[in-house]
Amino acid sequence: QVQLVESGGGLVQTGGSLRLSCTASVSVFSFSAMAWYRQAPGKQREFIAGVTAGRDTKYSDSVKGRFTISRDNTKNTLNLQMNSLKPEDTAVYFCKATSGYEYWGQGTQVTVSS
Repeated sequence: QVQLVESGGGLVQTGGSLRLSCTASVSVFSFSAMAWYRQAPGKQREFIAGVTAGRDTKYSDSVKGRFTISRDNTKNTLNLQMNSLKPEDTAVYFCKATSGYEYWGQGTQVTVSS
């Protein structure tokens, strides 16, 4: 059974940085695509960044230029480097992996204080 575990969340001040990781229980080669989503209180879960097996990336307008997604095939991880964080980035961040099925992690909380 595929498991995804996010880590790296926490509390940071405006303008700070965090690096999230999503560790998979299987090789990330198994997945055709991986992505990060986030859900703020009272809002729907939204896509923020994705990467394909061919390493093509896509970002939402809200994080483009500030966040960088990458997948490390040697460590079976998906990473999200988040810079220039803003209070509106506060949310629970989720990792998703796709290989015919969709797999989700449990999420990690990111809080950006003003």
